[in-house]
Amino acid sequence: MTAEPDVHRTAPLYDAIASFYDPWSVSVTEDVGFYVREAVASGGPVVELAVGTGRIAVPIAVAGIPVIGVDQSPGMLEVARAYAEREGVAHDVDLRLGDLRTPPVAERVPLVVCPFRSLLHLEDEREKLRALRAAAGLLAPGGRFVFDVFAPSREDIEETHGRWLEREPGIDERAVWDEPSRTLELTVRAGDATVSFTLHWLDREEWETLIEEAGLAIEALYGWFDRRPYAGGEDMIWVCSTTGDEATRIE
Repeated sequence: MTAEPDVHRTAPLYDAIASFYDPWSVSVTEDVGFYVREAVASGGPVVELAVGTGRIAVPIAVAGIPVIGVDQSPGMLEVARAYAEREGVAHDVDLRLGDLRTPPVAERVPLVVCPFRSLLHLEDEREKLRALRAAAGLLAPGGRFVFDVFAPSREDIEETHGRWLEREPGIDERAVWDEPSRTLELTVRAGDATVSFTLHWLDREEWETLIEEAGLAIEALYGWFDRRPYAGGEDMIWVCSTTGDEATRIE
């Protein structure tokens, strides 16, 4: 009998990284505008699963859209709360401690987002499907679920495998890729602190199947946040909705 995964297992990890998460990801900005535009178009409110330090939730609130942010790391939520307060939008950022597979959200909203590849922390297809179904369950009729993930290209693997690279000044990271198991062990080092975590990727067809099983329709699949068509070997930005009887496979 397979044991149920510990739904709080990433909380200590992200508590450990909370103090330097924003400096580590400071150059990742291309997704912020994309998600802000999605939020504004939805009219809000928005639920963000794995809200982290508020890197996307706070700009959404600054744009005038209320956000319910869910994360299982108290340390990350503390950073997000401080960020929202600095930006004067704490009243529009409702932060809740919880797991993205069982989010503590009773509201039904027009948009749910899960940015920055957060679904890849889930170890297998069963857990990913749980998260997709949970997101679908938060949507009002006609609502949308938007998330991004990746499947690495051969070039990505060859250029980074096993090498320490400076991600930002004073912050290094090392990627160890395991193609047979389709896992990435990413280690981040900042000063005396070193944290490792594992991401589990799927290919496009597997995501399509899971999205359909979750009862969602596929509206679009982009290859980047500028909405270019997906061509393979790159990020996947999925736009799904509750509309339609069947999911549409994107050719």
